[in-house]
Amino acid sequence: MLSSIVFLPLAVALLVLAVPQLSDGVVRWIWVGTATVEVALIVVLWARYEPPAAGTLAFEEQVPWIPGVDSSYHVGVDGLSLPLVAMTAVLFLACSIYAACRHERSRTQAALFLFLQCVSLGLFVAADLIVFFVFFDLSIVAMYFVIAGWGHGDAGRSALKFFLYTFLGSLALLVGFIGLYLAAEPHTFDMVALAASPPLADRPLAGGLVLAAVVLGLAVKTPTVPFHTWLPPAHTDAPAIGSAVLAGVLLKMGTYGFVRIAMPMLPQSWRDWAPVIIGIGVVSVLYGALVALAQTDLKRMVAYTSVNHMGYVVLAVGAAGVLAVDTVHARSVAVTGAVTQMVSHGLITGALFLLAGVLHDRAGSYDLGAYGGLAGPAPKLAALFAVGGFASLGLPGFSGFIAEFQIFTGSIAAVPVTAVALLGILITAALFLRALQRLFTGPTRGHSLEFTDMRPAEMCSVVLLLALSVGIGLFPRPLLEIIEPAADALVGLVGR
Repeated sequence: MLSSIVFLPLAVALLVLAVPQLSDGVVRWIWVGTATVEVALIVVLWARYEPPAAGTLAFEEQVPWIPGVDSSYHVGVDGLSLPLVAMTAVLFLACSIYAACRHERSRTQAALFLFLQCVSLGLFVAADLIVFFVFFDLSIVAMYFVIAGWGHGDAGRSALKFFLYTFLGSLALLVGFIGLYLAAEPHTFDMVALAASPPLADRPLAGGLVLAAVVLGLAVKTPTVPFHTWLPPAHTDAPAIGSAVLAGVLLKMGTYGFVRIAMPMLPQSWRDWAPVIIGIGVVSVLYGALVALAQTDLKRMVAYTSVNHMGYVVLAVGAAGVLAVDTVHARSVAVTGAVTQMVSHGLITGALFLLAGVLHDRAGSYDLGAYGGLAGPAPKLAALFAVGGFASLGLPGFSGFIAEFQIFTGSIAAVPVTAVALLGILITAALFLRALQRLFTGPTRGHSLEFTDMRPAEMCSVVLLLALSVGIGLFPRPLLEIIEPAADALVGLVGR
């Protein structure tokens, strides 16, 4: 069933390209229909899911692929990956709905996003390092064409910078994967086998070097400070749905790699370098929030909040590597919060980027100073942006609160100094309240004078994402029941 979920979008993309007689309207409905079917299939998968036994995955499929290096097409899910698979499908559905009211080379755009959905889902279910790497690299290629083909401003330059930075990171990641393969006895790229028997457990120097390569590759994709400089221009010049997928899905490929690869396969090195990981997380939290506060461009502001929010995840997984007496449960709570934050950030920030796209669609500008009093002509936009802003700063009742509460509860219990990162929440509150004031309050002026409110397709896409954030915030148990057993298992692997 997993392979059907992964490759259905690719099959539809090929169909769309192979039948030129399809009109743009039909293509858009095919895109929305495929995304809807994907969500339905994952709902069925979720309903049938049972936590797998230790050292295994649910719904496993394995077929020999490159036998000479013991690499196979091996896929499966557990509590770390299934929530991200579901979030990815929902976000792509929201983007397909958002794009339904636009006419921007629909055939090519639909095919490209369906391909991007295929590789994104493939990465989150991959259980072989080479399969993971293939999907990782293909996501970079697909997003490059999204930014270059449908972006605005200096999109070509931003797309090139994105590609070069993230491709360089992927090369470092490949070096780390080869290091794991060579150290394993017998040699293998199978992720389940490597997690069960860490190949560099008794070689701290070699393990540290391999961890450095893996973390570098993942940190660029996440991105963490100082590897974040490609992110703001890529977001600013990308189309709205491109920014939503970039922030909501592609950034999670980095943080997911920490919990799927770096922590279980290199536990001793992760413990040794945990203080450095925590430091990077704290810096990313505070730096991302402070720089976001200084922005006058709405899209750049939201882009820097992604650095801030991904910093929380890095902080939590770093704290999970600090072993101390009676902190096992706390470290498990931190990991649960980190995975919840990946889901929450994807939903909330995806919605915020779609809302920013409405501004550019109407007036061609993200400049906060070019608007004012927008709540008058666009009350729906104002209401949804307020909901998205409060969700992003972690207000109770939203998924962000559930995630950040667990991250800080677990991290502070394990490493008390991480409490300094709480300042990031305060700064995030200030920057969103400032943006709300500048955009929506006061007399109507500037671009707001002839602004038209949100269309039904735009409303549906944003409401879908924010409603799920509210649902998780009010009823987190169904999500946490999936994540917690996998988080406990991961903490056990790191503590070996």
